[in-house]
Amino acid sequence: MPYVEAGTGVRLFYTVTGPGSAPEIVFSNSLGTTHRMWDAVVGELSAEYRCVRYDTRGHGGSSRGSEPFEIADLADDLAALLDHLDLEPVHLAGLSLGGMTGQAFAMRHPARLAGLTLMATAACMPTREAWEERAALVRREGTQAILAGTMQRWFTTGFQNSRSDVAGKVAEEFRTIDRDGYAACCEAIGRMDLRPLLHRIDTPTTVIAGREDPATPVEMAQALHTGIAGSRLVVLSPAAHLLAVEQPERVVAELRRDLTASFHQEAQS
Repeated sequence: MPYVEAGTGVRLFYTVTGPGSAPEIVFSNSLGTTHRMWDAVVGELSAEYRCVRYDTRGHGGSSRGSEPFEIADLADDLAALLDHLDLEPVHLAGLSLGGMTGQAFAMRHPARLAGLTLMATAACMPTREAWEERAALVRREGTQAILAGTMQRWFTTGFQNSRSDVAGKVAEEFRTIDRDGYAACCEAIGRMDLRPLLHRIDTPTTVIAGREDPATPVEMAQALHTGIAGSRLVVLSPAAHLLAVEQPERVVAELRRDLTASFHQEAQS
């Protein structure tokens, strides 16, 4: 199985699909999911683009390491993956925690990006105390302890009723997430405040929000859009937090627009 050593005790699982000579898009997953959350999106894009997915440290097939970490460390994990695959520039799409990773990556490694799509995410998610409480609960009882509330945030009621097969698979995967890996990511989110550095992002950026998302509501997306000069804001409905799972066709359409802009500009430069 494909892995890359990203740091002391951190081993990232990744997968690549699509033509080897095609432009690359890298996907970064949400807290509590794995690379599989992008299945429907990648299924549509992989005929034209080389799609790289990986599991965030502490999730799926990726180890978490033994030390606490910050969102910046997750960005550097991604840089190690791109080094390993000898990729740049790429278009980066991240949702929730993946979008936080994307922001930090754009701040730390701007030359490695052709474009950036940030979905259902924020530059700051208070309060630190609430994230620490969630981390402590999951460490004690596992992700099952917060499953019901998480699914309510992730999907609209209509989607849960009409696509219970999809929602059920996501819920089952959530149950398998390593409790310590999940908790460590919660703590990193609680310590995060990227707002003072948003002005550093000069990568062409699209911010996508779900109208019905209670976790990262539209107001947070608007704040990102305001903080990132020249960014584009898209609001999808009906869509809750895992909007790439709930609305894959709409997300694919927005990504196609972004990818065309990213790589057309790259070809002309």
